[in-house]
Amino acid sequence: MKLRAVPFTQVSLEDDFWQPRQETNRRVSIPQSLDMLEQAGNLRNFELAAQGAREGYSGPVFMDSDLYKALEAVACSLATYPDPELDRRADAVIAQIASAQRPDGYLNTWYQINAPDRCWTNLRDDHELYCAGHLFEAAVAHYQATGKRSLLEVAMRFADCIDRVFGDAPGKRMGYCGHPEIELALVKLGRAVEEPRYLRLARFFVENRGRRFFAEEHGTPPDQYDGTYWQDDVPITEHNEVKGHAVRAIYLMSGVVDVAELSEDGAKLLSMADRVWHNTCEKRMYVTGGIGPSAHNEGFTVDYDLPNLTAYQETCASVAMILWNHRLNLLRGESRYADLMERALYNGFLAGVSLDGERYFYVNPLESEGGHHRRTWYSCACCPPNVTRTLASLGGYLYAQTDEDLYVNLYAQGTLQTALAGADVTARTQTRYPWEGDVRITFSLDRPVEFGLYLRVPDWCEGASLRLNDNANPVTAPQESGYLVLRRTWSDGDTVALSLPMPVLQIEAHPQVQADRGRLALQRGPLIYCLEACDHSVPITEIVIPRGASLTPRKTDLMGGIVVLQGQGGHAPAADWEGRLYRAAQPLPSVPVTAIPYYAWDNREPGAMRVWIPF
Repeated sequence: MKLRAVPFTQVSLEDDFWQPRQETNRRVSIPQSLDMLEQAGNLRNFELAAQGAREGYSGPVFMDSDLYKALEAVACSLATYPDPELDRRADAVIAQIASAQRPDGYLNTWYQINAPDRCWTNLRDDHELYCAGHLFEAAVAHYQATGKRSLLEVAMRFADCIDRVFGDAPGKRMGYCGHPEIELALVKLGRAVEEPRYLRLARFFVENRGRRFFAEEHGTPPDQYDGTYWQDDVPITEHNEVKGHAVRAIYLMSGVVDVAELSEDGAKLLSMADRVWHNTCEKRMYVTGGIGPSAHNEGFTVDYDLPNLTAYQETCASVAMILWNHRLNLLRGESRYADLMERALYNGFLAGVSLDGERYFYVNPLESEGGHHRRTWYSCACCPPNVTRTLASLGGYLYAQTDEDLYVNLYAQGTLQTALAGADVTARTQTRYPWEGDVRITFSLDRPVEFGLYLRVPDWCEGASLRLNDNANPVTAPQESGYLVLRRTWSDGDTVALSLPMPVLQIEAHPQVQADRGRLALQRGPLIYCLEACDHSVPITEIVIPRGASLTPRKTDLMGGIVVLQGQGGHAPAADWEGRLYRAAQPLPSVPVTAIPYYAWDNREPGAMRVWIPF
């Protein structure tokens, strides 16, 4: 990797946008998740497995993974917000998990209870390796956050078990998971404990993807097999487009980026990942940064198929987009990946949880007739703990660095502590982002030190400017790969002031996106906006916003202090066309319009919503 992420353990958020969400996550969402997992039987499954029970399992086959994601959320939260009660609950859950692990290291409660003699017989459907991956991620986060090895030891024993089974060495077998995730998790675990076997195993799973193994596993004749849903249709380096199940596809691509530097075919893997990235972001991604238009496969169809009312756009898929683009940014040091990470984070992802932290979207349409609402929990509960772990670990996405350079990828008020050029560096950021585009960074240093400061200029921004140490005149700084770069010797107390103009933008879609023809979306800063019924006196389906219409940002007390966009639109009520094919065009009466951030919809009175508005 060209860059390395500054860990979430070294970043604290102190703003009025993300810090309250992390606090709600800690106080409300994470404890509620643990309670719901207990009610759903996730914890009981581990108790039964520890007892050697052969009946009584609750839930779908992947239940273990949801508990592991919840534990990861707890761990990341503990790193920045110590909480003795959460710490105690985590230790108790980890003890239950450890008690269920078999002596050989195997750990999967569905198989241990229901079919202990059939482990690894249905890799396509039964999520054993997927669940293991989430265990590995939780274990690394718990170890980094607390220093405790209790869950890490469980993870290493299971990783050793898997490594004894799978691989290309004599006595090992072919296979990979129907739901990718273990690939990136093995790299994370291998780096954390400096175990090269785990890295080699991740490489094995990635490089063999697409051997059409699932046809063999299920006795499907080759001429009748379509492995697209599982990304098992062609060899891994031959993909040209994103396909199949959205979360599986992008988790796989994340693992590909991680493995590429470990692989002899690393260049081919990255070339493939580039092709898929361009296809995803240029032809198959929503304006919110979310992906996956189709409910029937929870994934992709064809280029430019981006319906709004029936958009699937699973919350977990937005998490996957954050993970993938974060890795590409670290690999390439290019701001375009951080731009997409930010787009998915503030819009497709953040809409997935209510402002009170109690309810979640699994599906995130860009238009609603009024019947789509968040729910407290789901029988397939992948999204809620994915939300909580992402919010808790958010600090780890803000900054990246080399030994002598600091990259600022996401702007949020808070404090960073790291080492640059052999010196301890503390950076204090002050900003009201995403509502305002002014960012001030103050450095505290134990001695003067030279390093490069890379400040991302978002793709929606023109006219960014810099000032140094409150000088009246802006600093001329070169722009490299989407970053303004200041390389100098920094002293204690030095400040940088970055100004990012935030005009209201009217966004139009590619002409081939049929659902958005004749429509515009609204964006200010990183936020996509929408119309919600409760703000309007006429049905929002009858509102038109002409091209070039003036919309003014206004700070409000609504929903934690959001900035709304207000102006005048046109009212185009349904007309009586009985007996007519044509008529003279009618002038549209003016109507007040208020747009709110997309992430904030469905937090007030139920009603219709739309992102794309006729012009």
